Amino acid sequence: MSQQVDELATLLHGRRTLVLSGAGISTESGIPDYRSPERTARRHKPMTYQQFVGDDASRRRYWARSMIGWGAMDRARPNSGHTALAQMAALGALAGLITQNVDGLHQKAGSGEVLELHGSLASIYCLGCRVLTPRREIQRRLLELNPHLEDAAAVTAPDGDAHLAEHLIERVVIPDCRCCGGVLKPDVVFFGENVPKERVVRCERLLDGSDVLLVVGSSLTVMSGMRWTLAAQRQQKPLAIINDGPTRADATCALKIEGRLGQVLPALASQLSEANRAACPCSSAEIWPPSGR
Repeated sequence: MSQQVDELATLLHGRRTLVLSGAGISTESGIPDYRSPERTARRHKPMTYQQFVGDDASRRRYWARSMIGWGAMDRARPNSGHTALAQMAALGALAGLITQNVDGLHQKAGSGEVLELHGSLASIYCLGCRVLTPRREIQRRLLELNPHLEDAAAVTAPDGDAHLAEHLIERVVIPDCRCCGGVLKPDVVFFGENVPKERVVRCERLLDGSDVLLVVGSSLTVMSGMRWTLAAQRQQKPLAIINDGPTRADATCALKIEGRLGQVLPALASQLSEANRAACPCSSAEIWPPSGR
């Protein structure tokens, strides 16, 4: 794998690299993904936008499971893959970072400008008056309204979800908007919902301003991610992939590394740092953040 990392560092060095990250970068932080073999075996079906807005029982199921699952996501901490990307950004190696994840771990790792393609679970908004509320506030209200769920046994699932017994879900009370009494929804793009146009435009600008696209931890099964590899191909920009498994773009990428991102990305960041020092030997720049800081 070291030779592949060398090749990738050579491909990226001196180029403006746009990173697209997916759920695979967060699995080493304990957050499940949708498409690993064990997840496929469980046949997890995410809530769709149409189900959430159109059916009270579906909303009750969502909030019951989310009340249990969100705690694990909120407690999750960045792993070495997240930190390596923050280091690469500090080196000036990145043109931008687009993430399909809703967990906020890139920001916790120190990455500054992160474009959250699918939104963030940290915020809740009202479908009526559009007022935003921090998720921690909604979690507090959920716990107050549903003490029977506080110690419920559950298995964590992707995107702050959890598998929960149906008899517990039936008793759930859902908080409403304190401003207008409207329906509350996480500020994330559900399956069956479109990514906001302004967010798409920002992604287009980032791609236009980059020289190469690096996909990390995404199978590219969802078109909202795959579209950027197709756009890079149209612009004749190299595509590189690091993923622990196959992706939809394997046949068209310039370089693919299969492996754990927590191992590959730190090695890549180290290589790019070395390349920077070699190109500018008078520089005292170091990988950020230094160990122990």
